[in-house]
Amino acid sequence: MLSVNTNYSAMVALQNLNLTNTELGEVQNRINTGFKVSSARDNGAIFAIAEQQRTRVSSLAAVADGIDRANSAINVGLSAGESIGKILKEMKSKAVAAQAEDLSTDQRAALQADYDSLRAQIDQIANSAQFNGINLVAAGGSNLNVLMSDLNSGSTGRQITSAGVTGLVPGLSSRLSTAVGYAGDETVTFNLNGAAIGTVNISATTTVQQYIDGVSTATGGRVTASYNQSTGVFTYRSAEAVVTTNELTITATNVAAGNETNFLGVGGTAGAVTGGTVTTTITNLDFTVGGAGALATVSTAANVLSTPGSATSVVGNIDTAITALNRQLASLGSQAKALDVQRTFIVSLSDTVEKGIGNLVDADLAKESARLQSLQIKQQLGAQALSIANASPQVILSLFQG
Repeated sequence: MLSVNTNYSAMVALQNLNLTNTELGEVQNRINTGFKVSSARDNGAIFAIAEQQRTRVSSLAAVADGIDRANSAINVGLSAGESIGKILKEMKSKAVAAQAEDLSTDQRAALQADYDSLRAQIDQIANSAQFNGINLVAAGGSNLNVLMSDLNSGSTGRQITSAGVTGLVPGLSSRLSTAVGYAGDETVTFNLNGAAIGTVNISATTTVQQYIDGVSTATGGRVTASYNQSTGVFTYRSAEAVVTTNELTITATNVAAGNETNFLGVGGTAGAVTGGTVTTTITNLDFTVGGAGALATVSTAANVLSTPGSATSVVGNIDTAITALNRQLASLGSQAKALDVQRTFIVSLSDTVEKGIGNLVDADLAKESARLQSLQIKQQLGAQALSIANASPQVILSLFQG
């Protein structure tokens, strides 16, 4: 039926042209923004997921910034420790020179003055080794808690905390055999639900770090250990241990004497824990000569060079201080290395998350370029089809011509 009121062909052509224009607008928007999902209107579910992951990327960046600040504080402390080490070497040379028996009183006084001046520089260096208000090597400094992850530990479980090691020199490189209560070689066994899942052997040369690593290795990661260098407390945690089953217990046998070493948490009761913020503690180390830290042996009145004998004693004091300083520098360096490893992981994780976001929302511009050309051609054809459909009612005029 021919009608001037209703042109169905024109309506169909217009619908197709409008659909093409809508698709063309979508493609142009993707090309302009670079996103195939740029708002919740495009795909609500994908947009929500992407926004959540973008939030995590921001959180990871904040964690990395915190680690960078902690690393900077450690680097300042390490620099101070290395400078103090050089001063101790100079002090030792003065003390060795004072061992000579042919020195006059004035010459010894000069050596003493130089020695005292060098010793005073140590405190100046330690007290000025500050970054962002943090000093990790001065007397009275505080520990630095560093956020290591944007997520909490997540899992519930059970943990055992030891009563603390008395007499153990703080530091992951310290030997367990220096602790009060150590009675010889130990075999420490970790149990879940009454069944042994791993044992760690401790000898006179086993360090705190080796023991901590050994716990995780021996139990296949089912139990992890940590050590607080400020309090000397060991903490063991098992995510799978719960209140009613798989209770975590620790037993030990002293190979040499048959005694148990209780400072490791042997016989302790496991308590329930929940997930918490993942942090690590950078322990403050006292590099000043006025306190009871690594350099305590060079802070006493016995550091005088008035006689060859007293100078010999001073050399021994300095050797002790150098050994203690190097031990603490090693501990601080190990903590710095751990931060570097975690930061590398955080950056890699952030990059991976960003890649995942891109997979969800980024537009394939090569594909969109091809679609753009196709739709532009369809738009032109649609406009031509609409023009033809609009011209079809003109046929009616021929019916009324004489």
